[in-house]
Amino acid sequence: MDLRMPSFGSSDSPSPRAQGPYPLAIAIHGGYWRAKYDLGYMGHVCAALSAKGIVTANLEYRRVGNAGGGWPGTFADIRAAYQFLRQKAREHDFDPARVLVIGHSAGGQLGICLAAHEPGVKAVISLAGVVDLQRAYELHLSNDAVVEYLGGTPGEVGDHYREADPMRLAVGARQWLVHGAADDVVPPEFSRDYVVAKQKRKEDARLVEIAGAGHFEVADPRSGSWKEVERVVVEGAG
Repeated sequence: MDLRMPSFGSSDSPSPRAQGPYPLAIAIHGGYWRAKYDLGYMGHVCAALSAKGIVTANLEYRRVGNAGGGWPGTFADIRAAYQFLRQKAREHDFDPARVLVIGHSAGGQLGICLAAHEPGVKAVISLAGVVDLQRAYELHLSNDAVVEYLGGTPGEVGDHYREADPMRLAVGARQWLVHGAADDVVPPEFSRDYVVAKQKRKEDARLVEIAGAGHFEVADPRSGSWKEVERVVVEGAG
């Protein structure tokens, strides 16, 4: 876990508060739950958010290819990190009532799962999230990554799909589904259909679709998409 305190660097946005307690953003990287991908790139997201007066925690977790990785070990690591951070709120000057989770790609699935299981999460922001595991299986995304992650097909490990699939979970936190309209890694329909389904269930789910953006631009502070992402995060942290 990489923990960053607010840096209050230069910014075009309104100046953040110079004193805490600050909101906390928990960042969860993607990579289709596989060990070859790590938290490195989400460090840029966390550095950008620290200039907005937000404490950030960039999480690492066991992944497919690591001992104990895959469901449920991967999610157990995320949940344990969240609970540890809440215990450290006073020490690190953040407000445990203002915790939001930001997950990119597979991290979007993990972030929504965390919000579903931990009522202390105020908001969750999915960036190009794999938020429908049944559909990910049907489309064989990334060479059946979801089968590796959950340990089998829906017919073989149906309980895992029911436990892990954001589409099937009740989420009390406010949810933003941010997706690039030009994403060719996780189809934008994942976020569109998720929001429609969750709004029918009276959940607070909102879609932010960014024209021309691909899969990685939504998690890149150097991209033209970042200002819109940043706006959502600042609103979620408010």
